Amino acid sequence: MSSANITLLGAIAGFTIYLGLPLGRLRTPTPRLRAGLNAVAIGILVFLVWDVLTHAWEPTDEALSKHDWATVASGAATLAVGLATGLAGLVHYDAWIARRRAAGSRQSGPGAAVSAELAPRTRSQAASLALMIATGIGLHNFAEGLAIGNSAAQGELSLAVLLIIGFGLHNATEGFGIVAPLAAEGERPSWSSLLLLGLIGGGPTFLGTLVGQHLVNDTLSIAFLGLAAGSILYVVIELLAVARRTGLKTLTTWCVLLGLLLGFATDAVVTAAGA
Repeated sequence: MSSANITLLGAIAGFTIYLGLPLGRLRTPTPRLRAGLNAVAIGILVFLVWDVLTHAWEPTDEALSKHDWATVASGAATLAVGLATGLAGLVHYDAWIARRRAAGSRQSGPGAAVSAELAPRTRSQAASLALMIATGIGLHNFAEGLAIGNSAAQGELSLAVLLIIGFGLHNATEGFGIVAPLAAEGERPSWSSLLLLGLIGGGPTFLGTLVGQHLVNDTLSIAFLGLAAGSILYVVIELLAVARRTGLKTLTTWCVLLGLLLGFATDAVVTAAGA
């Protein structure tokens, strides 16, 4: 199979994320449905955090078994920096956005209305969460694309194709995870917004496949996986706060479990490919 065909299949694997995005267009879901959608997204994202960290730690774990301390040190440091950047970076970014909103709300007088018209429109909290989820998933999917490209570069074409199928199925559930905060708040994103979110979340699979065929580098993969895990973990914390406000503990618990099981089910295809 040619390099161009592998790259095309990698693009298809990434863009299956659009299968789940239209759920964000649901009209005025009931409070229970909104809480359920939010909880399923939490389950999917919790699975992703575990899955991403497992893959990020693998090279370091192998180095530990071989007593290769230089690789252990570099791998652990790269993962720690990626996690800190992804998690703490979003905390500070969110605080900066909150300060901007607070400063805008404190303005008064004749110039306030003019300033509000001229100032760039800020996103709602749900829209910001959706963008953060898409970004975190995009980083994760870039690392998945690297795995596809690396397999093809090493001549393991059957593995590369099976990874494409598995990641494609997995990305379909990730699309739902992106729009869950919007559905939970009853916000209906425009089709152009869904297109952008899909490009951010799914496009990196294509880019990773392209890069991975020419660059086999564990450190790069660990760095992107660490960033992804940190950013997704931040979003999980935010969605848990939304879940607590609903007061539907039993429903939330079962739907989180459903999300986890969906994550494991789609990942099983990737595991089978690796076997």
